[in-house]
Amino acid sequence: MAEAEAEADVPAASLFGADRRLCSADMLSPPEISRKSTNCSLRSGLLSDVSSVYLSYAFCKRSLMRENDAKAFVRVWKVMEMCYKILGEGKLVTQRELFYKLLSDSPKYFSCQRHVNQTIQDVVSLLRCTRQSLGIMASSRGALIGRLVLHEPEEEHIDCSILGPSGHAITGDLNQLSRLNLSSDARYLIVVEKDAIFQRLAEDRLYNQIPCILITAKGYPDIATRFILHRLSQTFPNMPIFALVDWNPAGLSILCTYKYGSISMGLESYRYACNVKWLGLRGDDLQLIPQSAFQELKPRDLQIAKSLLSSKFLQDTHRAELTRMVETGTRAEIEALYCHGFDFLGKFIARKIVQGDYI
Repeated sequence: MAEAEAEADVPAASLFGADRRLCSADMLSPPEISRKSTNCSLRSGLLSDVSSVYLSYAFCKRSLMRENDAKAFVRVWKVMEMCYKILGEGKLVTQRELFYKLLSDSPKYFSCQRHVNQTIQDVVSLLRCTRQSLGIMASSRGALIGRLVLHEPEEEHIDCSILGPSGHAITGDLNQLSRLNLSSDARYLIVVEKDAIFQRLAEDRLYNQIPCILITAKGYPDIATRFILHRLSQTFPNMPIFALVDWNPAGLSILCTYKYGSISMGLESYRYACNVKWLGLRGDDLQLIPQSAFQELKPRDLQIAKSLLSSKFLQDTHRAELTRMVETGTRAEIEALYCHGFDFLGKFIARKIVQGDYI
């Protein structure tokens, strides 16, 4: 009985215990691990406050007597066959490239991108591997800039502090990202939701005013951007990570994806979770924004808010901010701060960091 109670407390107890539960889900064979939000659990750290969301025990069964299930079963073997060929040729392909190849070879089984994406997750679960090891490359939109030097063995150094406002494009090749030697004298990592805001801060050389590294995925984070952020957090463990997002449900959802992971990524999700602090925009910052700059929440915003509020991993302070958005029915974008001038944003970020104004 005591042992059962101890096991029930495992996810909240430590990173290591949570991994034991993860492994038990990891080793479920032919049936597909369920990717539904009801099958996620939160793991929290004993030695740090890094948390992540991961898949728990629940799984769904495939019946070969039903046509749709039989197709899903065949898709797994089709994808593994294609990955075997890709690896044999020493190539890397994106999920989009893989879809068009499978659409050409097996149109009966792959009629949309979603079929490929879900099947890749099934293969990852079945083989207990990463998509990179299958020859599938992340399609990256991300960029970074600031006080960081990248050095790949036998390649030239890239000094990210002397680049143009577009920064350094993050490759989708996770193997290449993992080989990079990273050196930095920065004190902060700042994750920026939008590319336009990233370019504004890069053009203003914020990293010369505040010793920092700026990184963006230009919206919802892709795997490569999350991977390099995680690498930076592991290489520089004393460097806090701050997020600058819009004050709306989508902004909070983006922050949570960096902080906890994404249930849609299945068993890969927990690998890239980072301890991200919410710098802004937050409710306390709204007094800086003119009333005319506020917008009404859209149906999509309310849908995202409902999903976040129903999740068990959302921390109380984040929940309070989200509840305020829903109750007021309004949203605000970072650009609204430009009413104080285009150079105000850098001062805003510096003040909040110095004053410890983040959650």
